[in-house]
Amino acid sequence: MAVVGDLDRRILKLAGPALGALAVEPLYVAVDTAMIGRVGTSELAGLALAAAVMSLLAAGANFLTYGTTQQVARAAGAGDLTGARRAARTAGWVAMVAGIIALPVVWAARGVIVSLLGGSGGSADHAATYLGISALGLPAVMLMLSSQGVFRGHADYRTPLWILLGSNGANAAIEWVLVFELDLSVAGSAWSTVVAQWGAAVALIWLQCRRYGSVFGSRPTASEAAPLLTAGRHLLLRVTGLIVVFTGSTSLMARRSEVDLAAHQIVMSLFLLLALILDALAIPAQTLVAESVGADERPAARELTRRTERLSLVAGLALALGLVATSGLLPHLFTSDIAVVDNAREAVVILGIMLIPGAIAFAGDGVLIGLGDYRFIGRLSFVTLLVVSPLYPVLARAGAGLGTLWLSLTGWMVLRAVSVHLRHRHLLDSRPVPQTP
Repeated sequence: MAVVGDLDRRILKLAGPALGALAVEPLYVAVDTAMIGRVGTSELAGLALAAAVMSLLAAGANFLTYGTTQQVARAAGAGDLTGARRAARTAGWVAMVAGIIALPVVWAARGVIVSLLGGSGGSADHAATYLGISALGLPAVMLMLSSQGVFRGHADYRTPLWILLGSNGANAAIEWVLVFELDLSVAGSAWSTVVAQWGAAVALIWLQCRRYGSVFGSRPTASEAAPLLTAGRHLLLRVTGLIVVFTGSTSLMARRSEVDLAAHQIVMSLFLLLALILDALAIPAQTLVAESVGADERPAARELTRRTERLSLVAGLALALGLVATSGLLPHLFTSDIAVVDNAREAVVILGIMLIPGAIAFAGDGVLIGLGDYRFIGRLSFVTLLVVSPLYPVLARAGAGLGTLWLSLTGWMVLRAVSVHLRHRHLLDSRPVPQTP
């Protein structure tokens, strides 16, 4: 079989647009940051607080994309177009209800949320302003997430990418006018984002209706909504576990010194950037594995899984070699402080090593989502959190530095990689593939 066979090409063909869509999301924040950074420091600090909240909300709601992708792809693979339309309709209703509930909650609690994050003074006022206006875009965000899941379920990754790119372009243009021409500052930034989000949501829903049928037909029954809501609960547990692990690592370095914290931020930024590449290779597995299982093509699902892991591992090895080779140069791109550079250099090398098991862990997550094994994903995240959390006070008492911290995170990643690999092998060897929502 060729090194890059038909399956490899199909995975890579989907991975490219997936990577683009993943990279587009942070651009909303990047554009806002670039423009508000020209307005003032207090405004920028307020934006940082508000953006952190909105990012967490979007991460918590990503089940609308992942769960919908799996359900639509599995039905489509089985030739059940009615089931695929029903899954899409259910996702639209759940997204709309979730957005309608989140809007008033975030708006009413914006001051409390900012206070809990440590905001004070002018920055807190700016953060509350941004959050209050951004809450109006939450229904659009939820609908965008569910609609992306529908397109991915039908193996169409390009349409969401073009819509999201257009939305970002509109956001930048509108924001420039509102912030600098009309002098609306943080409020202008928030309004431009809301307008862009609603524009993207309307475009996605309109195209979804044209291609795959009505989004809001009859209201789904409780039994129809239950699988997606159950997936949401388990995937939210997964996201929470990941956030707590990395937040704990940041807190540990913050208690050591500013140099350690700054160096840790450099390494964390590199990890988040490179993780997009591994995630982009894992996302196609959500669609392709679910399609194969729906069509009762177990050998195809196993081969897709093997190819996804191999491609992800090749990418992980390439990234690891790149990080090791440039570990002495990369920190200089972030800071001119020699102490921070020296501290970060070793951790960058360890990060490179971590990306190798990370490649297996990311690929495994994509396969398990394609199999609908959300319960295991959530429980694994919780268990690994229980394993890692007690290490933080131990490391603190021992005065462990940044290198030791990232070695511990590498061990955590190895545990996740081994667990998801063994799990999807077990599921794909079962007859039939169990339904584990």
